[in-house]
Amino acid sequence: MARAEQTNSRRALARAMSASKAPAISRAVAILRLLGRSGAPLRLQSVADELGLVPSTCLYVLRALVDEELVRFDPDTKRYSLDAGVLTLAGHWLRANEFTPLVQPVLEATSRACEVTMLGVQIVGLEHIVVVAMAQSGANLQISAQVGSRFPALISATGRCIAAFGDCDAGELRERFAALRWDDAPPFDAWLQQVEETRRLGYAVDSGNYIAGVTVVAAPVSQDAGAPSHALVALALGAGLPPSRLAKIGNALLDASRSLTRQLRGAT
Repeated sequence: MARAEQTNSRRALARAMSASKAPAISRAVAILRLLGRSGAPLRLQSVADELGLVPSTCLYVLRALVDEELVRFDPDTKRYSLDAGVLTLAGHWLRANEFTPLVQPVLEATSRACEVTMLGVQIVGLEHIVVVAMAQSGANLQISAQVGSRFPALISATGRCIAAFGDCDAGELRERFAALRWDDAPPFDAWLQQVEETRRLGYAVDSGNYIAGVTVVAAPVSQDAGAPSHALVALALGAGLPPSRLAKIGNALLDASRSLTRQLRGAT
């Protein structure tokens, strides 16, 4: 893990620990997320170092997670990785979640019609968004994202939707915006103007700010009358799409997001 990512992991755990009434659970969740992000099983010392934990404390939590079949320990390599128990939990969540089965056919149809990669994301306040569904077109060159990936809430086009349609404090928006990492970050005042444009259009556009050479379009979905609970996100190669194609993608997402909002509110 890069030094910046390691520092972010430690800071995230420190914030969770300071706010948590159950520090052991915060440590367990941090370990599960670390193992989920890792491309390979990790040794005890690596896990402890990445999260800034005392090795003996880290070992205690890992053993508890192994007992619960959420983490697997390989006695030959002395390394830890996620175990199948995580899939059981995920399966329970997917069965109880109304958004995922509703959004999947919408993502697939929009992906084919607009030749883009489509994501369905769940919004967790101003903290982060989580990819819960995806679909890819049949194009030879396309962008990929994994279900379960987490991103800062205010980043890219989705962030503009959250700021435009949520009840957000201006001071908190500025503070969180300053911490975001972009390939080509817009000035905050320009970003606020884009938030206003998002409110007018009903969907947001990020033309190469978050990822160089990629246009991201997003439209909000609301499960109730409050702030957006989910979003539809389109990823297209090219940072300067023709206006006609951009409008086609944006209007397709807007129509789909309004339909999903009606369905979700009817299901609750």
